[in-house]
Parts: sequence; structure tokens; C-alpha cells
Amino acid sequence: MLAAIFCLLILGLTLGWLLGLASKLLAVEGNPLEEEIEALLPGSQCGQCGYPGCSPAAAAVANGEAAVTLCPPGGKALAKDLAAIMGVSVDTSGMQDKAPTTAYIVEGMCIGCTKCFKRCPTDAIMGGPKQIHAVFADACTGCEQCAEVCPTECIEMRPIRPTVQTWYWPNPAAQAA
Repeated sequence: MLAAIFCLLILGLTLGWLLGLASKLLAVEGNPLEEEIEALLPGSQCGQCGYPGCSPAAAAVANGEAAVTLCPPGGKALAKDLAAIMGVSVDTSGMQDKAPTTAYIVEGMCIGCTKCFKRCPTDAIMGGPKQIHAVFADACTGCEQCAEVCPTECIEMRPIRPTVQTWYWPNPAAQAA
């Protein structure tokens, strides 16, 4: 019995060491520019840019296949940061900076069609067929994809209200001395 335990222990340690060694020797390095761009993107995986997530969008920007203005949730600030990294100039006059929003379902109008449920990229909508749906505000990225497909227009995009965790004191006005 002890011999079997000892053999399995040695086998496990040896194979673990070999896997660790293989991960170091056979590691594939990624594009550092792509990783830097992906770190700047919001990471909401909303798909508003036309790519299935932030990683493919970062790869497209790094390869020059997409414009630096591709991310609507990032707004003008992200476009300027991406332009600085890529070394290109950007015209942000056509972009609009909108306040962060979250979806809200008016329960009296919801028919339970599940179209919004199927369209949400972050699974922020809870409900089932022919039942009233609700939105988990913490999971909602404000991508507005659910509002686009709602047949009864019961989904409203509301601004995010400050909570105890997100509220901050505005900068005090400079006092004249």
C-alpha cells in the first residue's frame, strides 16, 4: 500500500515538473502591442464594434485592420489613447461621449418573448419564456442590444446612479484668497 502511494507521488511530481518545463520551453509569445491595446479596452465583450469580443478587436487595431474609433463604450478618451499608442492622428469630432447606462425592463409591458434574453452578451437578463424579465444591473454593460430587438419597446436605457461604492466627491471649487 505504501509502495503504491510512493509510486504515485513520484509519478505526479515528475509529470508536474515536466509540464512546468514544457510550458516554459514551448511558450508562444503574443503581440505586446495587442496586449497593451486589449488592456485599454473596456472588456465588456459587448460586440458593438463589430467583433465578437475585445481580444479580436485589439488584434484588429494592432494589425491596422480596424480604426482606433471602433469602441463606442470607450468613447473619445479611448480613441485618443489608442491613437497615441498606434502613432496615428484621430478625429473624434464625430464621436459622442455618452454617460454609462444600464438596461431597465418595464414589467407591465414585458410579454416574455426572450428576444432580449438571447441577445444579451453578458447574460444580464433573467427570465424565461412567457415570464416577465429583469436585468442584473451589475452585469449589464449598456450595449443596448436588448433594446434594439424588443418588440414592445419595454427596455429603457437609464443612466447608472451613483452608489456608496461609486460615488465620489466632486473637485472643490478654488476658493479666492
